[in-house]
Amino acid sequence: MKIVAFEGQAGPRLGVVEGDQVIDLQAVDSKVPSDLGEFLRKTNGDTKPLADLAKGAPAAARKPLAGLKYSLPVGRPGKIICLGLNYLEHVKEGSQRDNIPKFPTIFMRGLTSLVPHGEPIIRPQVSETLDYEAELILVVGKRAKHLTPADATFCIAGYSCGNEGSVREYQRKTTQWDMGKNFDRTGGFGPWLVTADELPAAAKGLKIESRLNGTVMQSDNTDNMMFPVVEMLVYISQGMTLEPGDVIFTGTPSGVGHARKPNPVWMKAGDTVEVEIQGIGTLRNPIANE
Repeated sequence: MKIVAFEGQAGPRLGVVEGDQVIDLQAVDSKVPSDLGEFLRKTNGDTKPLADLAKGAPAAARKPLAGLKYSLPVGRPGKIICLGLNYLEHVKEGSQRDNIPKFPTIFMRGLTSLVPHGEPIIRPQVSETLDYEAELILVVGKRAKHLTPADATFCIAGYSCGNEGSVREYQRKTTQWDMGKNFDRTGGFGPWLVTADELPAAAKGLKIESRLNGTVMQSDNTDNMMFPVVEMLVYISQGMTLEPGDVIFTGTPSGVGHARKPNPVWMKAGDTVEVEIQGIGTLRNPIANE
């Protein structure tokens, strides 16, 4: 099931995508939360009630997917957790090439750093070094702490596409990455959430690709994560309680702009960047100047 958040005339809405249509769930039942995180908290991660509502939707609740104004799949996540250096070839193209990480590299993003599908990613005034990073996003459905390899996937509601846009100049000013990772509206998240039951266990074996103006820049497979979904969930939950609606960016493959030879490639106004993940869909964002 594809769950999409969008803007309606009356405000935020939640929907289920079927083919080229979206079923407006608030038009079926006005009591349905418009934020997916809130819904997951109310149902302990069970998305079946949304599927049941969609099955009984009247024709009036259906609208064309074309022209939809998308919102972030999770509008108010409690935490946005990010993994860096999670594909070996990406590690080799960066400054840590001689220091292969033995544990997941964890940092955080703020909500103001993200935009939904279709909305412009903003290149800031102070730097031209805005880079793309195609990433699989995991959305937590159930509260979890001290997960084990045997039970880690039970907490996953579903997956989405991410562009973990990074202002490299500011990422490298100090040993802490957060400034370069948190410029306003520099990352993408969407277009929707695909429930975990629609994809292979722990999102294994999915092709992941980024394209800049139609040119493939990154192409890899989630099988090549150094710290796969199960392992990262076990590690993160040793310290952080995962809550319904939390969002986890799982790291990017090689081919990022800063590592391009002989000259780096930065996203600039007028560009279009796409992140496509097998079985999920394509996140597409234009680039604009601040």
